[in-house]
Amino acid sequence: MTFEKSLVWFRRDLRAFDHAALHHALTASKTVYCAFVYDDAILSKLPRRDRRVAFIHASIAELDAELRALGGHLIVRHADAETGMVRLAAELGVQAVYASEDYEPQAIARDVAVADALELAGRQLLVVKDQLIFAKDDIKTLAGGRFSVFTPYKNAWLKQMHAAPGCLAAKAVEPHAARLAAPVGAATRPSLPSLAELGFDAVDLGAVGISAGMSGGAATFEAFIARMAAYDTARDFPAIDGTSTLSIHLRFGTVSIRHLVRTVNQLIASGGGGGGAPIWLSELIWREFYAQILYHHPHVAGQAFKRAYDAVEWEQGTAAEAAFAAWCEGRTGYPLVDAAMAQINQTGFMHNRLRMVTASFLVKDLGIDWRWGEQYFALHLNDFELASNNGGWQWAASSGCDAQPYFRIFNPVTQSQKFDKQGHFIRHWLPQLRQLDDKAIHAPWESAAASRLAYPAPIVDHGEARATTLARYAVVKATAAQD
Repeated sequence: MTFEKSLVWFRRDLRAFDHAALHHALTASKTVYCAFVYDDAILSKLPRRDRRVAFIHASIAELDAELRALGGHLIVRHADAETGMVRLAAELGVQAVYASEDYEPQAIARDVAVADALELAGRQLLVVKDQLIFAKDDIKTLAGGRFSVFTPYKNAWLKQMHAAPGCLAAKAVEPHAARLAAPVGAATRPSLPSLAELGFDAVDLGAVGISAGMSGGAATFEAFIARMAAYDTARDFPAIDGTSTLSIHLRFGTVSIRHLVRTVNQLIASGGGGGGAPIWLSELIWREFYAQILYHHPHVAGQAFKRAYDAVEWEQGTAAEAAFAAWCEGRTGYPLVDAAMAQINQTGFMHNRLRMVTASFLVKDLGIDWRWGEQYFALHLNDFELASNNGGWQWAASSGCDAQPYFRIFNPVTQSQKFDKQGHFIRHWLPQLRQLDDKAIHAPWESAAASRLAYPAPIVDHGEARATTLARYAVVKATAAQD
């Protein structure tokens, strides 16, 4: 299949290298245009100081510069994505629009609408896999079914990767770059709207340690490679720079998942990745596991994966709303929880260990519906991905696939003592507790200095909350027994 002209619709793939949709468009077309649409349907729901919009803005500026260096350019529109893309395809007279597959329910519905509208005009929408190594039905059980438990999924994922190493092959762009549509007329000038024109305030990403774009993704990955060997142990301690911090780059595609997996496999094969490389690869596979769960079970976007857990009765009313506000604002009286909430509120990042601790506290100490917390994280996390965020929250609530048992409830004090033993993380985010010693900082209410601290008492007793939670979840046990 060949086309005179085609259009590549950039979305969650903001790079000009190892790009599946761009590769296929350049291979099959004589002339290729490139475009990005700031989607009003998404932007209208975001706060003015949203770091993700600032990240996208900086990333597409770099993408445009890279495409211009290759002889092309990036067309940028601010519109409803469905109508905007269909209109642009008509203006350019292309026969096909290429895009990377997306697996979220709303994105799938959007693409169906765009495909239908393009088809009416004699055009095609061609979506190709790019943000995952394996998606949809690529990984199946021996019986041809779908996995809902991670470890067997991971084993099947690794087996398939080794059996078909071509799945990691880079999608070349440069050899065909001469087919990129050269900027002419108004397109010779940058067409990128400013953040102010989009309705957003400027944000200093560097102040929170974020380097945007392809260059930022490459630098972040290179820095992580140098410490990857220790990832298996360092990743659990929030005061240590032990994680990759690549999640925002994976979210917006400023790195190639194929490049990441190729590199980590080479490190494992050479013995250069230590104990951390295979553990980090497992984390990448978790991301794909949750993506296929969302794709095959879209009901999880609003309901429990395990339907019986929808019968759990959560706290409601003014008391619950006040407790939720205290959790959001870091006023629970549990230092590790409050420090973690200060981190996400001030930077848009939260350490993965602390995502589990704060989620467990909200659901199983405060008895608040996991969906409240899921929505709060969705609004505040720089790296928000529906599948991973939902999977993590349902894991904490015990309602998801392969989740922790409902009777496993994190103790926020022992978690603090184990993973922030000397209180470095807590002291950084809660300066009012810096004067406490390494023992008292985990449970300030037990300190003689408690009355002098500008810090709240615990809003709930963990022991009592645990008993209440076990009673709350009894309905699940009862339902399972009836089944």
